[in-house]
Amino acid sequence: MSVRRAVFAALPMIALLPVIVSAQSTDTGVIDPPLSSRNANYTIAARLDPGAHTITATETIRWRNITRATATELQFHVYWNAWRDSRSSYMREAVLGAVRPNADAALRSEGDRARIDVTAIHLVDPDVDLTATQRFIAPDDGNTEDRTVMTVPLPRPVKPEESLAIRIAWTAHVPRTFDRTGVVGSYYFIAQWFPKLGVLQDAGWNCHQFHSSTEFFSDYGTYDVEMTVPRGWILGATGVERERRDNGDGTTTYRYGQDDVHDFAWTTSPDYIVRTAPFRSGTLPPVTMRLLLQPEHAGQAERHFAAASISLRHYGEWYGPYPYGHITIIDSAFQSGAGGMEYPTLFTAGTRWIAPRGATTPESVIVHEAGHQWWYGMVGNNEFEDAWLDEGLNQFSEGRAIAASGVPDHLVLRYFGGFVPYVFNDVVQTREVDSNLLQVYREVATRDTPSTPSYRYFPTSSGGITYAKTALWLNTLERWIGWPVLQRGMSDYFATWKFRHPKPNDFFEALTRAAGRDLMPFFDQVYRGSNRFDYGVDDLTNVREGDHYRSVVVVRRFGDAIFPVDLLVTFTDGERITEHWDGVDRWKAYAYERPAEARSAEVDPNRVLLLDVNWTNNSKTTAPRGGIAATKWSLMWLRWLEDHLLTWASLA
Repeated sequence: MSVRRAVFAALPMIALLPVIVSAQSTDTGVIDPPLSSRNANYTIAARLDPGAHTITATETIRWRNITRATATELQFHVYWNAWRDSRSSYMREAVLGAVRPNADAALRSEGDRARIDVTAIHLVDPDVDLTATQRFIAPDDGNTEDRTVMTVPLPRPVKPEESLAIRIAWTAHVPRTFDRTGVVGSYYFIAQWFPKLGVLQDAGWNCHQFHSSTEFFSDYGTYDVEMTVPRGWILGATGVERERRDNGDGTTTYRYGQDDVHDFAWTTSPDYIVRTAPFRSGTLPPVTMRLLLQPEHAGQAERHFAAASISLRHYGEWYGPYPYGHITIIDSAFQSGAGGMEYPTLFTAGTRWIAPRGATTPESVIVHEAGHQWWYGMVGNNEFEDAWLDEGLNQFSEGRAIAASGVPDHLVLRYFGGFVPYVFNDVVQTREVDSNLLQVYREVATRDTPSTPSYRYFPTSSGGITYAKTALWLNTLERWIGWPVLQRGMSDYFATWKFRHPKPNDFFEALTRAAGRDLMPFFDQVYRGSNRFDYGVDDLTNVREGDHYRSVVVVRRFGDAIFPVDLLVTFTDGERITEHWDGVDRWKAYAYERPAEARSAEVDPNRVLLLDVNWTNNSKTTAPRGGIAATKWSLMWLRWLEDHLLTWASLA
């Protein structure tokens, strides 16, 4: 949805002196002192040939072993090989779940697919040619047809705290867009595009194959990248521009760099419109926002900046300030399939040519993807194994930030193939239901257990488990223990684990410390279990006994998961009684003797347990409600009939 100009104008954009987090130069991307371990540093030179849709490149990786393990090999992600043919694990999973518009890979021509061919690998100082030793492995599923993980044995072991440098040359074919990466027309979005080291841990290399419903994991370092593109094309990338030179052959080379990031993405097109705006809010560090906008969306620049400011402000105040001093927003091309994705200091948004006000398009996507600079960018969890640690935390934070900003969020439906929108201004979407994706969760509530490594989820489970379930249980915690406590725990987790690689227990321990009580039984259910939460009123009876009534309310735990819930009983004379039930037993009866009979009973009247999969059984009443329901549905059908008659009349 969208928002009125006046609402965005109210967002704090007042220039005040910032708190200094680190010495960040917005001209060079240099940060001093370092924020991360910087143990995986990349110097890359790439040349784009738009006629052939190819990239020819070299990279030098300077890597330091920061573990207690000794490395006898290097393992690399070669992501684009997932789209080389239909036999990769990624493509087999995409077909299995039909979760992405990539199941047509078998029908694509060779020119529409992707590949990375490594042509040379040399150890630097001393120079040792390792090219012939490269081979592909499949550590996750043993698929010998998968070429997304490459291993290279080392001529000598690399012990803890030792370093090496390795030089790689490769060519890549840019596909028609797969998974938000590729080319459409003269629009290029280039991500996960270079051979990238996995993460060495004490137990060995963590370098998973590329799967259809998971993302990425890598170490932090410094990136210094040169990209040569046709002269006159606009370019945006991770970090900031350090140098630009005309090569005299119809091309321009851009050099971008950034410290303390774990990936590098870039985009180029001759069609971009460039806009910039400052973010300033209270004591937060200032940020320069750069927007690369499609020409047909030129009128939406203000909305993009205002939405990014929501994340920079609220995430910064709640969790910790954004340290880089710059952020790049990419408006992806029509039908490119590249929108809605996060990369360090850069993200792709998602809007439409017709983006009515009163609904949060493009705002919700922008708030979400900008928010990933915290959950994914600065806190670098393993997205292959624990995707909920960034996506779920971010889904929760996105909903909270949009609600806190006061942005109007009404239901919008699109007609005529999704082209024409209509905003239902009388239907307000809520954070608890819509932002938390409650219906998405209900559909897959028992399909997978979140503690299962994310790459092993059934392909269609990730939305409901990774995003929705996590947002719902975090919102439940907020309503149960209070936002100040939850915010303290999440900011502690952020401060402790920024520019590091946390695991789920690190997050649970931070929240437990903040709460000052044992929350592990709750985490055991929402993380280590897949049981449904479902509490309801099973029965409500009134029996007259002389001059009073005996009222009995039976509450029941219909699901297998356990959570304490309240019961609100309302009597016909206005008296209200609240009971506190621990929710452990399968059912419990509450009996009352009153001069008035019980009119209604409701479990969880304050909607604390947002994970409840069936709210329709939460209450019972003795007052007839059939007439109200009949009137409601009759009016809905009449409105539907009226709309159709008007539509057909307009075409007559």
